[in-house]
Amino acid sequence: MPEAVRLKVLIVDDEPPARERLRALLTEIGEVEVIGEAANGAEALGHTHDLAPDVVLLDVRMPGMDGLEAARHLNVLEEPPAVIFTTAYDQYAVEAFEAHAVGYLLKPVRKEQLAASLARAGRLTRAQLQTLAAAGARRSHLAARRREGLRLIPVEEVQYFLADQKYTTVRHLHGEDLIEDSLRLLESEFALAFVRIHRNALVGVKYLERIERNTDGQYFVRLRGCEAPLQVSRRMAGELKERFRI
Repeated sequence: MPEAVRLKVLIVDDEPPARERLRALLTEIGEVEVIGEAANGAEALGHTHDLAPDVVLLDVRMPGMDGLEAARHLNVLEEPPAVIFTTAYDQYAVEAFEAHAVGYLLKPVRKEQLAASLARAGRLTRAQLQTLAAAGARRSHLAARRREGLRLIPVEEVQYFLADQKYTTVRHLHGEDLIEDSLRLLESEFALAFVRIHRNALVGVKYLERIERNTDGQYFVRLRGCEAPLQVSRRMAGELKERFRI
């Protein structure tokens, strides 16, 4: 008989004892291969690109980029791994994930739970990602898929978002990238940091310098660090001037 396919697993937890426990349990379960470990979400993204795991065991609470944000970025990959959360949340909080079929393991993890989760592990759906967005704090970074892997863009460095059919252009301090997030989702998540100036554009509040009006009565905004002005719809112009007094 052919040898069973071994799942490649990446363990992500900021506590070394927790990683050691998961590694030991996986050894007992068998038919899996631990291909790496990471101590935070950012490391997990790098290791996922380099090692291509089938499954990522992902701690929820970690310093820096937590597991909720990392999971959303992992899903941007062309072939994202299955994600199973490991968490010390109480049972009521965990039920929010369970209701949307996102795999989870309540610490201390038991071997039977881990084996069952590995057996049914699957990639996160868009609806499940929206649940993660509601459950966690806003993202600190955006993930753009590139040939060489994911590029993480700090949200605080984003000057504007411009929607164009399927993709959204992110203009930031180091250039431009394309992401798949819709303007509606971005506006909802980052409502305090960005303002809509047009049905196709959101601009970073911290980069707003002034509103201009040309001889035809068309309004534009000037953003710090951007040479070209961005068009403002007539409907949004009054609201912008009232809100920011610029």
